[in-house]
Amino acid sequence: MIDIRRRGLMLVLSSPSGAGKTTISRSLLQRDSNLVMSVSVTTRKQRPGETPGVDYDFIDKPAFDRMIERDELLEYAHVFGNYYGTPRGPVEKALTAGKDVLFDIDWQGTQQLAQRARTDLVSVFVLPPSTAELERRLRGRAQDPPEVVNARMAKASDEMSHWAEYDYVVVNEDLVDCVTKVEGILKAERTKRHRQTGLVDFVKRLREGD
Repeated sequence: MIDIRRRGLMLVLSSPSGAGKTTISRSLLQRDSNLVMSVSVTTRKQRPGETPGVDYDFIDKPAFDRMIERDELLEYAHVFGNYYGTPRGPVEKALTAGKDVLFDIDWQGTQQLAQRARTDLVSVFVLPPSTAELERRLRGRAQDPPEVVNARMAKASDEMSHWAEYDYVVVNEDLVDCVTKVEGILKAERTKRHRQTGLVDFVKRLREGD
């Protein structure tokens, strides 16, 4: 099997809370061994069922501020009273090794990634099939108190207004279909010429008759 060296890409999934990006992310990770999750740091409290270092790295605000001062974050944002950010080091290490890195971040973080690393970025915005379905999913997961759900619904319209800033847009009406579409995007983006860093040597060998 021919294996041409490739630089990894950063696959961003964004959506309003409840539209399904986290579920889609988990499915992609289970099905693709070359895809790794970017583990964000956050100042929010750990939720039941979350594992430090897997779901998030939970730190306090002074530690978060130090990471900003040292330029150790590719992006960061203030969301619903908490801070979230992406550590630079692990992402760059994965990309250099040819691994693709999956991001579950909002439009603010995506804008920052685009400013810092546009050629590595592939951005996908996930829309819900309807506002009513979005609210049903938020209330059904029972992770947040009613006032937080109401705040998320109030913010959803603003979040969805940024859809046109993304490379791709998918509607999560059916999870399996939505995951299949994102897998297709990933497959196509992996074969783009500028990401295949080993093509120069490969073509050279072909022209020399190897």
